[in-house]
Amino acid sequence: MKKATIILAIIITILSINKQENIKIPKEAIRFRVIANSNDKKDQDLKKKVVKDLRKNIATIKYTPKDLTSSRENIKSSIPKFEETIKNTLQKEGTNEIYSINYGMNYFPEKNYQGVIYEAGNYESLVITLGNGLGENFWCVLFPPLCLLDEEKQTENVEYTSFIKEIIAKYF
Repeated sequence: MKKATIILAIIITILSINKQENIKIPKEAIRFRVIANSNDKKDQDLKKKVVKDLRKNIATIKYTPKDLTSSRENIKSSIPKFEETIKNTLQKEGTNEIYSINYGMNYFPEKNYQGVIYEAGNYESLVITLGNGLGENFWCVLFPPLCLLDEEKQTENVEYTSFIKEIIAKYF
């Protein structure tokens, strides 16, 4: 019985330590959105390729921690690189898809980001619209640089072992 109590205490401790933190988007944030032409597979695939190629540009933006003004200017000055990347991606994919880039106050529908609901409304953002912009979109936050955190989570390939499982297997 004493072993079971110790094991239960260890489980509760580990679960509380490993609990995933919800990242909350601050009010002063700059969002990023890439909207597909439509929900057709071809258009959604093109959107994903554009986003993948743009992530390289996002990674090169110089962010000034807690300084929205400097980060805003760095994002705006990166727009020509974003445009060049989009043109290259569309050319590589053999499409003449039209697109637009808009930096400013743009409408976002209600979003659920890591368990937190963000109301629909107009937000400072960089929005890239492919074609008619009637499809599902990719969405993240440029400032603070949460897009890069999301990418790290998606590309992380780590094998986890369970200390608790090992203890239970050892004693039971």
